[in-house]
Order: sequence, then C-alpha cells, then structure tokens
Amino acid sequence: MSTLPTSSAEPTGARKGQLGAARPRRFALWRNRDYMLLWGGQTVSSVGTGVSRLAFPLLVLDLTRSALQAGLIGALEALPYVILSLPAGALIDRWDRKRVMLLCDTGRAIAMGSIPVALVLGRLTLAQLYLVALVEGTLFVFFNLAEVACLPRVVLPAELPAATAQNMATDGIAGLLSPQIGGALYGLRQLLPFAADAISYAFSVASLFLIRTRFQGERVPGVKRSLRAEISEGLAWLWRQPLIRYIAFLTGGWNFVTAGEALFVIILARQQHASDFTIGTLFAIGGAGGILGAILATPIQRRFRFGPVIIATVWISALAMPFFLLAPSPLWLGVVEAVAFITGPIYNVVQFSYRLSLIPDELQGRVNSVFRLLAFGLQPLGLALTGVLIQSIHVAPTVLVFAACMIALAVTTTLNRRVRQATARA
Repeated sequence: MSTLPTSSAEPTGARKGQLGAARPRRFALWRNRDYMLLWGGQTVSSVGTGVSRLAFPLLVLDLTRSALQAGLIGALEALPYVILSLPAGALIDRWDRKRVMLLCDTGRAIAMGSIPVALVLGRLTLAQLYLVALVEGTLFVFFNLAEVACLPRVVLPAELPAATAQNMATDGIAGLLSPQIGGALYGLRQLLPFAADAISYAFSVASLFLIRTRFQGERVPGVKRSLRAEISEGLAWLWRQPLIRYIAFLTGGWNFVTAGEALFVIILARQQHASDFTIGTLFAIGGAGGILGAILATPIQRRFRFGPVIIATVWISALAMPFFLLAPSPLWLGVVEAVAFITGPIYNVVQFSYRLSLIPDELQGRVNSVFRLLAFGLQPLGLALTGVLIQSIHVAPTVLVFAACMIALAVTTTLNRRVRQATARA
C-alpha cells in the first residue's frame, strides 16, 4: 500500500528560465506533456497492481486455506524495503533514473506474467508465488525511488503539491476500479488479474519511452566515493531535519499498523459470506474515499498549517479502525474503509510535497530512501504479525490490537511540539 514540498532542483533543457514564468495555474499540469505521460502510464499500472493485489491473497487463501501464508507472502513483498532502500537510494542518484524505471517495470511484467502461465500449465506452486512477491517488491523499491526523485524534474516547483494530489487521486482511482475489476476477473478465472497486471506494466514501459525530460540534473564530475559514504550523506541530511525525521517514524508506525488491513477486511467480509465480487466492491467503496481525500488534499494543504493537518489525519484513521468490527455488512465495511482512505492522500500531499521541496536534486534518491526505509521498514513485520495474530487469536482481537497501536501514534503526534508548532505550508 503504500502509502504520502517547491523544489530546489536546477531545471534542465526547456525548463530553464521557467521558474519565474507565470504559467497558468489552472490545468497547468494537463498541458505538461511529459507529466501527463508519466501520470497516465502510472495510472494504468496502478490499476493493474490493484487488480493483482486483491487477487494475491484470494489465490493464496484458496490454495492454502491459511491466513498466515497470505500474511507471509505480503510481508515478503514488502521486505526488500528493509534490505535495499539505503543502497537503492544511493544507486538511484548515480544511475539514469529513466533507465532504472524501464528495466524495473519490464522485470515486473515478466514476473507477474509467469503466474497465469503456470496456472494454464497446472504448475503453480506456493514457492513461485513467494518468488514473484520477492521480485515484485525488489523492483518496486528501485522504481518507486526513481519515480519520486524524478517528479521535481518533470513538473515546476509550484506544481508539486498539485502533482502530488493528482498522483494521490490516481491511487484513489485505482482503489475504486481495481478491486471490482480484480474480483470480477478472479471470479471468471484465477489467471486473469495477474495477466492484466502484466499488461499494465507493459503500458507503463511504453509511456516512459515517450517522455523527453531528463529525470536527473547534470552531475558535477568528482572523485568517486564509496556507496557507504553516499548513503551516510542521505542519513545525515535527514537526521538534521527533526520535523521530517519524526514524520518518517510516524509514517513507519502508521504503515506497520495498517499493513495487514486488507487481509483482515477480506476475512471479515468472508465471515459475512461475501462473494469475491462483493469483496472487490467494498474495496472500491474504500477507493472512492481515497479519491475524495485527493480532491480535498490541495485546498486543505493551502488553507491549513502543516501540524494541525497531520494531527487530524492520524486521529481520524485511528478512530475509524475499531468500526470495522461494528460493520453489519460488507457495504458498511466499505464505508469504514472509505473513511480510513480519505486521510491517506491528505497526509501524503502535505508531508510529501513539503519534503520534496527541501531535498536537493543530487540527494533525492538517498534522502528519500532513508525516509522510506523508516516509513516502510516495519511493513513486512506488520503484514506477518497480522497473519500470525489472526491465526492465533482470531480477527476481532487482531483489529483491536492494531487500533490501540494507532491511537497511541495519534496521542504521540499530538504531544509532539515540533508537529504542533509547524507552520509550514507546502
């Protein structure tokens, strides 16, 4: 799941000299050809990923009847963030970011496409699903860091909050469409959601090929340093920013708590005898909440201070979680999911755009890799723990355990002086 700034980066090519120009604010992003190619390709890819993300636990549950196995596979997909984030960030600042993104989505298309092939041949094994999850997670680390680092190159500094909000809207659209599509395709035939995701990665590759903007600024030649020294620069920069440092830990705690939310929502829905299509529909309702959050994010970011927005979003998410247990039907599970999903885009637009505005272009990969290691490092543990707790103490106590953790995060954030007093607007 994933998931979250005016840039100091020097513009390249045709973008030089544009920073002081008065580009019309309304529809400015829609006139940015390269951003629209990037956004369009990732919209299709996000829908495809959402389709397979719903189908993955359904397939594992059907093959093994084990919530623990479903949780462990999800954890394995998230594990590369823990192992690879720091070196990947340094390498992203060295390598051609566009080439990295092209190679990663090509590899993800091949990995995901192997599942329908194995299903057709009757050779699908749990080991293959584990391997696909690991490959998918590994390539996502490199792709995602490169995508985040290139955004300040593709849009103007003043457009970053709007671009971030539009990307959040993309996640909402994917959340709205993907579950219903995934549930329907899985109900027709198990292989279809995975084939659709493989095709969506191919579409992403095609769109990236058409983008003209360079994804990084010119690098000044110098003495080649060790990877360790470059990683240390990213760590040191983030550690000197106490507010961003706390937000990284807060995001990590939030992701730990909610990592397995989809799994326990699926199990709660199945306890209410929901079909695969109905499960897809309830997640689609949640996706509608994500779209609403993305629509509200930019006006909220412009109107309110950083601190109150961060505190309010954490509290809303914390207080929504226990209501999953009170939902009398799958429809109401979807409504609770929608309330929880509203907060994500708002939180992400505020902290993400603020963060990107401060990081120099030559450090984007490294600093974002440190941030994302803190933000996503506990996600595998959260996924695995969700499966373990559901298997051992059942789903209702599991939800209550994670709800208590989320409330503790909200209290800690409210008491944090730097968050309360933060006056910055992205």
